[in-house]
Amino acid sequence: MSGKTFYLDFNTLESFMRDVFIAEGVPSDDAALCANVLITADKLGIDSHGIGRLKPIYIDRIRAGIQSAVTNVEFVRRNAAVAVVDAHDGMGMVAAKAAMDFAIDAAACYGLGMSVVRNSTHFGIAGYYPLMAVKKNMIGICGTNARPSIAPTFGVENMLGTNPLTFAIPTDEEFPFFLDCATSVSQRGKIEVYARNGKEIPPGWVIDSNGNTRTDTEQILIDLVKGSAALTPVGGLGEENAGYKGYGYATVVEILSAALQQGSFLKGLLGFSPEGVRQPYHLGHFFIAINIESFTSADDFKQITGSILRELRNSQKAPGCDRIYTAGEKEYIAYCQRQQTGVPVNTALQKEIIQLKNECKLSNYHFEFE
Repeated sequence: MSGKTFYLDFNTLESFMRDVFIAEGVPSDDAALCANVLITADKLGIDSHGIGRLKPIYIDRIRAGIQSAVTNVEFVRRNAAVAVVDAHDGMGMVAAKAAMDFAIDAAACYGLGMSVVRNSTHFGIAGYYPLMAVKKNMIGICGTNARPSIAPTFGVENMLGTNPLTFAIPTDEEFPFFLDCATSVSQRGKIEVYARNGKEIPPGWVIDSNGNTRTDTEQILIDLVKGSAALTPVGGLGEENAGYKGYGYATVVEILSAALQQGSFLKGLLGFSPEGVRQPYHLGHFFIAINIESFTSADDFKQITGSILRELRNSQKAPGCDRIYTAGEKEYIAYCQRQQTGVPVNTALQKEIIQLKNECKLSNYHFEFE
C-alpha cells in the first residue's frame, strides 16, 4: 500500500458492495437496496456511512450471527395511516424502506403517514428515507435510536445513541432542504473516519468517566464500546452552551423510536447480553411522510421554501466568510464533484475492499490499488 488515496466511480463501488452483500447471503434485490443506501452516503460526501461501514457494520455482524442476511419484514399492526413493523433482526435498510414506503403511501391517501420499526439493525444514513418522500413531493422525517454513546447533561455515562432526527423538504432548487445529523456534537462514524485517516478528534467531542475531554481516536472507539467514554450532546458539556438541547432531542428520538413499538432502549441496545455475549441490537426507527398537496399547492410550497433558503444564503456574511450554506447544499456540491472524481478510498478502506474481494471470491473486480 502506498498510502495514496484512490477514487472509485459510483457504479463500480455500488456494484461491488451489492455483490459482497449477495456473497454473504443477502437476497439480490435486498443487496441492491443496501448497496444503494451506502453509495448514496458516499455520493453526498457523508463518508461516515458509506463504503467504510460495509465490513464492520454489516458484513462482520452477519458473519457473527447477530444480524440476519435475509429480512423478514412483518407488519404486526396496520391501521389506516400508521403501522408497526418488525424487522426480526434483518437488514435495517430493507425494513426501513418498507416502512417509509408505507408512510408515503398512507400520506398519499390521508395527508400524513407514520410507521415505526422494532427489532431492526443499522439502516445506513437516516436521510435516505426522507429523501424518498421528497421524490413524491412530500416532506420526509425519520429518526432512529442506536447503541448507547451520548452522556446526558451533567452525566458521564453513555446512555443515549447518537439518535439522528432527520428532515428532507422539497424546494424549487436543484436540491432539497436536507438535514441529516446526529444529536451528539459528533457521531461514532465520523470518529471512525478520523481513525482511518490516523487523526485525533477535536476536543469537546468525547469525555471520559471523570468528565475530561479526550482526543485519542483509536482508544476512544474501544472505550465507547466498553462504556468508559461518551459522546457529548449537541451544545457540548453542561448547560452553558445549551448541551441540554441536544440531550433533549436525543431523548425525543429515543422515545419515538422505542416506546411506540414497545422496543428496546438505552442500555438495552448495547449489543451484548448481561454475560457479555454479543447479541442483536434490536434498534427502533420511526418514519413520517407529509403530503404537501393536502395543505397547499406543491409548487407554491417549493417556491416559498426556496425563497426562505435563498434569503438565508444571501444574508449578511460574517467578516472573513464568503458564503452562507443551507442544509443540503454541501451534500449537493459534494455530489456534483464526486460525479466527476469518484469516491475517495484511503489506505484503510483499500485494505478492507481487497479483503472482502478475496473472501467473497469476487475475482471479476480489479482495483488500481491492488
